[in-house]
Amino acid sequence: MSDVLIFGGTTEGRLLAEFCAEYEISADICVTTDFGANLLPKSKYINIMTGRKNRDEIDEILQKRRYTAVIDATHPYAAEITENIKSVCTGIKYLRIKRNEIKLSGLIFDNLSEIITLCNNSSGSILSTMGCKECHEITTIKNFKERVWIRILPIEANFRQCIEAGFPKEHIIAENPPFSLEKNISDIRLCNAEILLTKESGSAGGYSEKAKAAEICGIRLVTLKRPPDEGISLDEVKKLLLTGG
Repeated sequence: MSDVLIFGGTTEGRLLAEFCAEYEISADICVTTDFGANLLPKSKYINIMTGRKNRDEIDEILQKRRYTAVIDATHPYAAEITENIKSVCTGIKYLRIKRNEIKLSGLIFDNLSEIITLCNNSSGSILSTMGCKECHEITTIKNFKERVWIRILPIEANFRQCIEAGFPKEHIIAENPPFSLEKNISDIRLCNAEILLTKESGSAGGYSEKAKAAEICGIRLVTLKRPPDEGISLDEVKKLLLTGG
């Protein structure tokens, strides 16, 4: 029987899985994709569950197993899954890992509509590294089929979502992270971008590499701020697991 249930698919989730394997803490870990699963350690202490889980499915997992804690290490922009996890954690300890904040560069906006307005008042090509979740809203950028390239994980469902939104296949860059400085520069130059769109993904999400690439290429970096989030650091979660706190 597992001690903890971890919702991952992020750098923090992988690091926490490695920590549990090292310290022989039995853990069930939920990730959305096979790519995320393949990054996790192969250990008798780690049980991986793959696939997107809705609220009822999360509740079913909790009803079937007894955990000492549920750890939410999902992406800071995945507000819906975080709310679903929190809502079913009644009578069980819930820990949210909050991603460390770093200094932001360039133009910073609180919502995507402001970014789209900026793009519509600008000219030139755009590279979006915000993923496929926002692809439908990004199509409201004028002449998006000609101007916008979008970088996504190489997952068939993501590719199909972008195609259905109207993106030409040749404007979809399907690649696996992590993205080095050199790779970001290469992608910027591939689409001759003058604007780079990103999220406030922190060090774990490669924000610094994107910011530096934009600076080197002499283009505008536009950042969508992360939504308000409450939680504790990865190191604090590790301490609690070791002490049983």
